[in-house]
Order: sequence, then C-alpha cells, then structure tokens
Amino acid sequence: MAESGSTRPTRTVAGPSSTADPTPRAERPPAAPPPFLLDFYPLEDAKFTRLSPFFDALKEGRFTTTRCERDGLHWPPRAVCPTCHTEELVWVDLPTRGTIYAFSAVLAGAPIGMESDVPFAVGLVDLEGTSLRIFSRIVGRAWTELRVGQPVTVETYRIPDGRAFFRVRADAS
Repeated sequence: MAESGSTRPTRTVAGPSSTADPTPRAERPPAAPPPFLLDFYPLEDAKFTRLSPFFDALKEGRFTTTRCERDGLHWPPRAVCPTCHTEELVWVDLPTRGTIYAFSAVLAGAPIGMESDVPFAVGLVDLEGTSLRIFSRIVGRAWTELRVGQPVTVETYRIPDGRAFFRVRADAS
C-alpha cells in the first residue's frame, strides 16, 4: 500500500556535454605503459605467444595476419585455423587502405592510459580487397568529422618503450 504524500527522489544523470571539444588530443601513446597485468603488449614476445610475428611486422611498419591455405584469411591473426584446426598457417601482408564501416566516439570511460585522450574515435574498418573488417582507434580527424564510407589508412606506430601497435588514420574528405 502506497503512503500518501510520499515522493520518490529523482536523480539526474549527466551525459556527455554536446559542447565538448571534439578536437582530437595529441596523437601520442601514453607516456608510461599501462600496468603490466592489464597490458597485452608483453605478449609480443615469442616466449609468450605464437603470434609474435604480427608484432614483429608492426615494428617493421607492416600490417599482417595469418592465412589458412584451405580456409583463407583470419582476423585477428591466429595460431590455429578456427575452421579446420590446422596449425600450418602462413603470415601475409594486409592492405593498408580501407573505409569506415561504423564508428563511435569515446567521450568518457576511456581505458587505462587513454583517459587524457578523450574524446577520441574507434570504429570498424573494411580493408580494401579483402573480406576482413577490423576494429581500431581512428585518428587524424575529430570524431564529429568522420563519416561512414570515409577512406582510411592503417598505420603502425611505436610506443616509447619499443613496442608497436596499429591504428587507422582518417583521410581528408
């Protein structure tokens, strides 16, 4: 039975401000690497994974993945084909051109080490000439200037401690 005259407190939850500056912050990796237990980069080392050739290629400025001779390309790179379960995969270079399939802005709640980069964009990118769709951070333009179908280029970059990773750069449109 409801009490007469009782009111429920209401709470307003503030969302991202529509006046937030959409300009991307400096496109640099964090000054210090994230805590070791939260960081997947130590897995670049061959003693931790059979996927180390992917990271070795990134350090050389190449974007690669694995291919099964029977079942085709994989993304992300694999140690075993998820279809036929063979371990006999070959490393192949991927195209570095693509288009934005979908994107979103990170306006709050960024991962550790990326808090000062907010706002930034992430998205799905279709790689030219393949059936692959990759997920990546998108740099080079404010998230408000991005559009579906916009051309992008995959680029590799070095982290100050010597590790490497990739991102996509939105081309001028």
